[in-house]
Amino acid sequence: MVQWTDEERSIITGIFSNLDYEEIGRKTLCRCLIVYPWTQRYFGGFGNLYNAETILSNPLIAAHGTKILHGLDRALKNMDDIKNTYAELSQLHSEKLHVDPDNFRLLADCLTVVIAAKMGNAFTVDAQVAWQKFLAVVVSALGRQYH
Repeated sequence: MVQWTDEERSIITGIFSNLDYEEIGRKTLCRCLIVYPWTQRYFGGFGNLYNAETILSNPLIAAHGTKILHGLDRALKNMDDIKNTYAELSQLHSEKLHVDPDNFRLLADCLTVVIAAKMGNAFTVDAQVAWQKFLAVVVSALGRQYH
């Protein structure tokens, strides 16, 4: 089980409290699909993903990005049991969707870049440490079914 300090909890909660889920979710998923184009294979039903422009303007991608951020909300609300919180989602991505678990890390990296850009100087080293610890726990929980 992961131990969280009060400061880490406060930082993570603070980051979430300032997130525009629609904006950050869209930007994060778009960035992932553009920077790591092989991740597009999981979104075959989302229409034309031919280039960055079509990805950025795709409403299905935007909606799924928002859905991902709302999924992270579940981890925030269950920080002391993220592993079990994501057990069903891990199974879905492993057994039904066959998503390469490394893609969770790539998406988490993209989310960190988007949040850092949005927060600017407020994304301090301490904020990054807490945030990346949080995302590492989420990524591990999502990849749990694969082990």
